Amino acid sequence: MSVNDPIADMFTRIRNAAAAQHDWVDVPASNVKRSVANVLLSEGFLSVIKESNNGPQSDLKLKLTLGQDQRAIIEGIKRVSKPGLRVYVKKGEIPRVLGGLGIALISTSQGIMSDKEAWKRKIGGEILGYVW
Repeated sequence: MSVNDPIADMFTRIRNAAAAQHDWVDVPASNVKRSVANVLLSEGFLSVIKESNNGPQSDLKLKLTLGQDQRAIIEGIKRVSKPGLRVYVKKGEIPRVLGGLGIALISTSQGIMSDKEAWKRKIGGEILGYVW
């Protein structure tokens, strides 16, 4: 399957798995997706990341973190910067998602990180998406 925006595809798979109350979601692996998954893991939106090699393309198996009601704690995930319209921010313009309850995923010169980490390091970059 050919996908023009692999990060948007990853976000859609996570959003659909959370809506369907699935515990695990499979995503085709890439370095960028690994970095995004690691940020989601460190922020508590994912609980486990596994990599499986099935054939020529490896997959990332992501376990969604569940709340007390056995539903995924990810309520929403949105792609901001798209291939047709890139969105960049300077260090002082980093947005707060839902007043700090969510995170913004930012691609910086030092790698992909959350908005809080970019704020601490005082660097800006491309906003990949919002997670809340």
